[in-house]
Amino acid sequence: MATRTPFVAGNWKMNGNRSLVEQFSNALNSESFNGVEVVVCPPVGYLSMFAAQTFRLGAQDVSHLDNGAHTGDVSTDMLSELGAEYVIVGHSERREDHNESDLNVAAKARKTLNAGLTPIICVGESLSVREAGDVNEFVGKQLGALVGEFSPAELAKCVIAYEPIWAIGTGKTASPEQAQDVHQFIRGYLRDVDAEMADKLRILYGGSVKADNAAELFAQPDIDGGLIGGASLKTEDFIAICQAAI
Repeated sequence: MATRTPFVAGNWKMNGNRSLVEQFSNALNSESFNGVEVVVCPPVGYLSMFAAQTFRLGAQDVSHLDNGAHTGDVSTDMLSELGAEYVIVGHSERREDHNESDLNVAAKARKTLNAGLTPIICVGESLSVREAGDVNEFVGKQLGALVGEFSPAELAKCVIAYEPIWAIGTGKTASPEQAQDVHQFIRGYLRDVDAEMADKLRILYGGSVKADNAAELFAQPDIDGGLIGGASLKTEDFIAICQAAI
């Protein structure tokens, strides 16, 4: 099995200010993460304010369109100029608030990868889907859109983030065993497509990851790190989570 670099990304969502940018830049740049790839994904307006050295920057969304008459959209070219190397696509809040389909998400991921950026592609189920016992079918459909869009070699360059919607911002967290079960399904689904790609691909867990549960979650064999929400707004907590991935 391939060795996968641990990966932790902080998604600030629609939060932050200049003071927090400065605080994070200073705090993270004073740390050594010993091989953990650390990414901060602030609102797009704050990207250029970061002094990123020991960590990298990502955006929370991108348009599937080229530069042009698309008011309010942000292109991959713009994100690159602002210093982003990663882009979150298909976050559950984008899927729900903006009616993004699996095909929309795949198109954004394609645009991101073609621009030389790395897409962090989110998949995950609602509470009703979990209670109905349809988690694998639901997540498999989301993965199927990606398999239909990318070759195995291309997909190996992406990052997948499993985020159970019922555990985002609710204080509920999938148990390490529940999270591992879905991560194992994701890797197995992709291994049926291409074993080498599936073994290389990094799969993150996102859903109320905190400093006190990160180590147990990251210890699971198919969880390669985390996509962190609320805890990524607190420097001490985020650094502790990053260190838990070492």
